[in-house]
Amino acid sequence: MNFGGVEENVVTREEFPLEKAREVLKDEVIAVLGYGVQGPGQSLNLRDNGFNVIVGQRPGKTYDKAVADGWVPGETLFSIEEACEKATIIQVLLSDAAQIACWPIIKKHLTAGKALYFSHGFAITYSDRTHIVPPADVDVIMIAPKGSGTSLRRMFLQGRGLNSSYAIYQDATGRAWERVIALGIGVGSGYLFETTFKKEVYSDLTGERGTLMGAIQGLLLAQYETLREHGHEPSEAFNETVEELTQSLMPLFGENGMDWMYANCSTTAQRGALDWMGPFHDAVKPVFEKLYHEVECGNEAQRSIDSNSQPNYREKLNAELKALHDSEMWRAGAVVRKLRPENN
Repeated sequence: MNFGGVEENVVTREEFPLEKAREVLKDEVIAVLGYGVQGPGQSLNLRDNGFNVIVGQRPGKTYDKAVADGWVPGETLFSIEEACEKATIIQVLLSDAAQIACWPIIKKHLTAGKALYFSHGFAITYSDRTHIVPPADVDVIMIAPKGSGTSLRRMFLQGRGLNSSYAIYQDATGRAWERVIALGIGVGSGYLFETTFKKEVYSDLTGERGTLMGAIQGLLLAQYETLREHGHEPSEAFNETVEELTQSLMPLFGENGMDWMYANCSTTAQRGALDWMGPFHDAVKPVFEKLYHEVECGNEAQRSIDSNSQPNYREKLNAELKALHDSEMWRAGAVVRKLRPENN
């Protein structure tokens, strides 16, 4: 398929329908390890699509969530070790830190011919840091949905699909391609585009820290603070910074493209946007280059591993998240959201 003049390998649901996916995986037992971010969406979609799927999860809050979602202890819900033993395909959807901790258990049950599945290239790409090195006689594959597990599930229930990338790191059986595509269709992908484990983790870590979350929060906060410091009230600053963007403009340029947005706004907005996109680009491009370098050399991965392995990690994280939640911009946002017509 051609993307702006560049040919890429893409697989659609028309080319590889659900019925074909079921046929490819009819003799497989799929174990989804972890029931946190991606686990619920992928496992429930697989179950609803008619695949033989079980869940492996440690005791705790997420185990109870799995039970509430209909997974039955001893039948479809097991310990991580039991699930690995029963499975022919092991989907490792644990957090990166938990993958490192559980790897000895997982590896013990990676017998010849099984498939090891990830939704993130982190563990394999940074294997010198994670020490996750699969045996040579198993398939190592990846489906990486381009969104949260919540979005994957929500779009599935709406009859839609969330686009995913796919990759094959190791094809030991000669069936890795059909296995990974069938799994991509099974978890509810809209279409699948080819990548590598390394490209996926580099783009994913850059995106999370960049325009998906880190950069967008920094950009929004900078504009909000500027408006507030020049005397604008919180409601006006928030509406001009966040509300109009998310409620009016993002749906439009998501549907039609930013080029369409530029062509369909006021001439005053057009002039200003065209004039200022250059300075903003020039200001942030060096930051993105620095970010990509930190991802590429492994520093970001090491920071994540070091931080998430600390015994007080959760307490520190909660304190940082609370500070974000309690900031004036997002307290103003909570009020604005309540005032939306659909909430009244």
